[in-house]
Amino acid sequence: MTSGRPLGYPPEVPIWVDPERLSGAPCFKGTRVPVDSLFTNLESGLSLAEYLDCFPDVTREQAVAVLEYAQKLTLQAAA
Repeated sequence: MTSGRPLGYPPEVPIWVDPERLSGAPCFKGTRVPVDSLFTNLESGLSLAEYLDCFPDVTREQAVAVLEYAQKLTLQAAA
């Protein structure tokens, strides 16, 4: 069995990937909650608070860190 590993994510970004879990989808560290669920739910109109209520294993800090990382990548790509 393999352990979760960051696969290129900076240590401050709470994402882990394990090919043996959820087909290797990036998940919030220490959970089985796919990171994509955050973006999908926000895109559907849920607030961050509502998302966190639906996924209690994800902390506010984790969600904000992932959003900040996505923002950083977007701004870097635009530069």
